[in-house]
Amino acid sequence: MKPVVFIDGREGTTGLQIYDRLTPRQDIELLLIDEEKRKDPAERKKCLNAADLVFLCLPDDAAREAVAMIENPNTRVIDASTAHRTAPGWDYGFPELSPRHREAIMKSKRVANPGCHASGFISAVYPLVQMGLIPEDYPLCAYSLTGYSGGGKKLIAEYQDPNRDPRHASARIYGTTLNHKHLPEMVHVCGLTRPPVFHPILGDYIQGMATTILLQNDTLPSGPTAYNIYNVLDAYYENLPFVTVAPFGGDESVIYSSTLVGTNQLRLTVCGNEEQTTITAVFDNLGKGASGAAVQNMNLMLGFDETAGL
Repeated sequence: MKPVVFIDGREGTTGLQIYDRLTPRQDIELLLIDEEKRKDPAERKKCLNAADLVFLCLPDDAAREAVAMIENPNTRVIDASTAHRTAPGWDYGFPELSPRHREAIMKSKRVANPGCHASGFISAVYPLVQMGLIPEDYPLCAYSLTGYSGGGKKLIAEYQDPNRDPRHASARIYGTTLNHKHLPEMVHVCGLTRPPVFHPILGDYIQGMATTILLQNDTLPSGPTAYNIYNVLDAYYENLPFVTVAPFGGDESVIYSSTLVGTNQLRLTVCGNEEQTTITAVFDNLGKGASGAAVQNMNLMLGFDETAGL
């Protein structure tokens, strides 16, 4: 029998993208809730417990409530919200980080889908911490460019409004309290003992993300060059379908944040010299940063080819 899959919150940006990726597939059965009953707790509970796998595309509190409704011990969950990314009993849905992460996802009943900015940060930092190039207490600095689709329907409407604030045409630095909601998972997953100084930056385009880490090489224990760091990352992500490393210095002399829109790819570019290094992760904030990653995790959990539908 085909596994039954239910998307709770299909009307949101991430939910719609997951739905669009799953609709053409013949290897699953999509369980659809009646439109007039999609906010009916009893009907939602029925669907949550009837599914083999559930995607939660909801605000944090609603995601926690949905998990509490699940009584079927066989129902597996992928939560796209922030609610469970550092929670005990939940596995972090980034299989490329290590064989241990991949195996945990495949066996898991509860997977937390990574945040978009966090995906870019963690893809660069996690391997370097694991390999001993970055200490756990290192004072990391990072920034991340993103399209406005990551803000959901409300922000999309704001940016596409013909009477919008004219300043939206320029880049918009936000998260100025230095307390962005993705910081806890960045710290937790990478095993850091202090949060990075991190600024997200919103651009006047709908999709695409570029997250950059900045390093002073002589402050790192082994004093590596940028080329040393490139070699470590290139070997770490060798032969993986969705995470790749560009040639040293990049595929070209500039980096566009929209390069991988419409894909589930994440590509790391290492630039620099003996003294300084930057590592930039480019990906689709709604692909590997959200819905694409969620479908990839579903494939692993249900025993499908990891690349199916992606």
